[in-house]
Amino acid sequence: MKQHVPISGIMTRELVKLNITDSLTKAEELFKKNKVRHLPVVSGNKLVGILSYADLLKVSLADFGDEDKSVDTTVFNMFTLEQVMVKNVTTIQMNENIKFAAEILAKKDFRALPVMDGNLLVGILTTTDLIKYLLEQYE
Repeated sequence: MKQHVPISGIMTRELVKLNITDSLTKAEELFKKNKVRHLPVVSGNKLVGILSYADLLKVSLADFGDEDKSVDTTVFNMFTLEQVMVKNVTTIQMNENIKFAAEILAKKDFRALPVMDGNLLVGILTTTDLIKYLLEQYE
């Protein structure tokens, strides 16, 4: 297996992200439309959080179960994105190697890491990206 391959070679560069002022309803729409499980949250050009689909589901199921689909919108309107997102985001620099990223994901039990070039958000690395890379090693 190749050693010291930077994550910039396997990360997802086509970012779907939320603005801090976006609603949870918009987040749900982006999750479904783009078939992603994690959305970085920005304020201007600054990364301020990350929202996972699992976080969104926890809010929507908090009090209501699945009796009525219109409940989701009502529940989503009760919370702001800032209240639900993870604020202290662990990130990784794009020049770090894949092994280092995998260690962070495994140790902290994360499924995604925002990828930075200095202070600029340039991508996201997911466990799916890592699995695809691993599979390529066996071709």
